[in-house]
Amino acid sequence: MTKILFQGDSITDASRVRTDPESAGCGYAQMVKGDLGLESPGEYEFVNRGVAGERVVQMYARVELDVILVKPDVMSILIGVNDVWSEAEKFYKVYDLLIDEIKEGLPDVKIMIMEPFVLPGTVPEKHGWDFFRGEVEIRAQKAKMIAEKYNLPFIPLQADFDSLAAKTKPTDWTSDGIHPTAMGHAFIRNKWIEAFKKL
Repeated sequence: MTKILFQGDSITDASRVRTDPESAGCGYAQMVKGDLGLESPGEYEFVNRGVAGERVVQMYARVELDVILVKPDVMSILIGVNDVWSEAEKFYKVYDLLIDEIKEGLPDVKIMIMEPFVLPGTVPEKHGWDFFRGEVEIRAQKAKMIAEKYNLPFIPLQADFDSLAAKTKPTDWTSDGIHPTAMGHAFIRNKWIEAFKKL
């Protein structure tokens, strides 16, 4: 059985039930679980350890408990939006330490790096749209650099979200500029599975 681990912030957490180890939340992780579980019943185990409000330094602090001891065969990481308040270079350095430690503890694990994203909405506009968008883009660049350094699949999200929002409106895809709607999560699900099938 292939064990799949989802790591990230509130977008991954998606209101998962902490007391239920099988809870995948109500976002893209749950959708992936449903799709792959239906396609290949009994072939996968799904674990969601996303934490709302998470920054990369907090994810690194719990790497032993929530990654190494979980022993996934495949995992994805979506982190960066909450890191706009910390230095970009620190984000990169800690992300680097995180991947290095995971690879050391689980040399055979397959890791997918997902691109942090933001759309116009109440949260980024509260803090200044130009500032917030610019800082998220920098974290996205750093995440891509991490993927390139370790030769890991990188799942781009921002450009496609921009295109989708331009065709309809941003609130169709995120409720507040940060947290995806059902449509937004479905889009991430599709991108996740597309990358997973290429592993």
